[in-house]
Amino acid sequence: MPTLTPEWLSQHIVHKAPEAIIFADQQGVIRLWNEGATAIFGYSVEEAVGQNLDLIIPERHRGRHWEGYRRVMETGVTRYGAADLLAVPALRKDGTRISLEFSIVLVRDEQDRLRGIAAIMRDVTKRWQQERERQARLAALEAKSNK
Repeated sequence: MPTLTPEWLSQHIVHKAPEAIIFADQQGVIRLWNEGATAIFGYSVEEAVGQNLDLIIPERHRGRHWEGYRRVMETGVTRYGAADLLAVPALRKDGTRISLEFSIVLVRDEQDRLRGIAAIMRDVTKRWQQERERQARLAALEAKSNK
């Protein structure tokens, strides 16, 4: 059994987490991709690492994404705090669109230089679909009662 050092524990937790944990460098190139990311997006570590984040960003959202990403890399500042939970659409390897909730961590080196961004993501597609169905049923009931 390995020694349970903080480094080993950190690596094990990141690697085995069911959430997608991804790190992209200053250019938006994926440098870390865990098992959760493979399960959610369908790409293996070998397929994802070294690729641009466009791998999982729907085409119509890429311009806005890169505008914000470049701004954060240039300024070192994000408008999203550690407690903010962001919601965005994403793409799986098979082209399926999914809904994600995620938080980000700005990763800085020992000299406090921004090196990239880590994201911890969860697939909430099923919950979003259930919510849309609930809203549709409610709207139908309201329309029926207003007749």
